[in-house]
Amino acid sequence: MQKENPALDKSFLFAKKIVFLYKNIISKQKEYILSKQILRSGTSIGANISEANGAISEADFSNKISIAYKECLETKYWLRLLKETDYLEESVFNELYENADELGKILFSILKKTRINKK
Repeated sequence: MQKENPALDKSFLFAKKIVFLYKNIISKQKEYILSKQILRSGTSIGANISEANGAISEADFSNKISIAYKECLETKYWLRLLKETDYLEESVFNELYENADELGKILFSILKKTRINKK
């Protein structure tokens, strides 16, 4: 039985929302550049958490979580840009930004714990 992993579960649900956002932006607004950027960074968070779960060392684990955290920060940037350029409604932005912020806090907490335990 697979161990419960809130970060992985939340990142997967977030990635699904990002995919739906991407599909909506390209079909309704015909915007392909910014939407591709958020698709890449928003889905990369969970992919890196998945890779961290298969890490071969603590350093490898920490590195993958660090990349996931940075992708989360990048995703928040693209969300802000999409909102400020009228590709994203305020309500959609608020939900996705809050989700990304929560993921970022979880990942940062994991990073702090893994780096503290390493010392």
